[in-house]
Amino acid sequence: MIVAERKPFEEIAQSVAGFRRVLVAGCGTCVAVCLTGGEKEAGILAAQLDIAAQLGEREQAFSVGCVERQCDREFLEELAPQVEQADAVLSLACGAGIQFLAEQYPEVPVLAGVNTTFIGINDDVGVWQEKCRSCRDCVLTLTGGICPVTLCPKGMLNGPCGGGEDGKCETDPERDCAWALIAARLERTGRLGGLEDIVPARDRRNALPGKQVHPAYERRYSAHE
Repeated sequence: MIVAERKPFEEIAQSVAGFRRVLVAGCGTCVAVCLTGGEKEAGILAAQLDIAAQLGEREQAFSVGCVERQCDREFLEELAPQVEQADAVLSLACGAGIQFLAEQYPEVPVLAGVNTTFIGINDDVGVWQEKCRSCRDCVLTLTGGICPVTLCPKGMLNGPCGGGEDGKCETDPERDCAWALIAARLERTGRLGGLEDIVPARDRRNALPGKQVHPAYERRYSAHE
């Protein structure tokens, strides 16, 4: 899941200050699960902004909308009637959802209400851990299912670096060394010898905005190009 956190209220209030009618748009999936940008959080934020506007004697009105996914055209169209009535939209979706919303409604200012932080897992109630950097060149098969790009502060594809001590990282004695974890995992599964294989440096030519089409739809979309 994509994890995000709400921007500081002062920053949000400043971003909407110049607009009279603001739609606070929630997203019902990832940001809802991490208690940041779902319908409930959108309602709370709208109420807070309304109170701040009243205290500041500003004529502003805040409405609330929420769709299942702001990153999906089918669901985003449901917001159209509310967007048409707004001077600006404050999106609580992840960065992808915010950009797609702005793309779909280019005549209306779209503002970001959250900071997208990472792709991670729900580790416990109210606790999420980053697990993936979406680097497009996954090495998890080689590293025992532990991502060195995400968990190693140096992002080393070949390790360990030699700076760790007692299984801890030299950058933070409280942090587990990612490569110590990888070595232990590989040893447990009888694949420790794989550490001798050198992973080549990343091809940075792939570091471009991504697009992926499922093979079943390639023919359909190629016909339109």
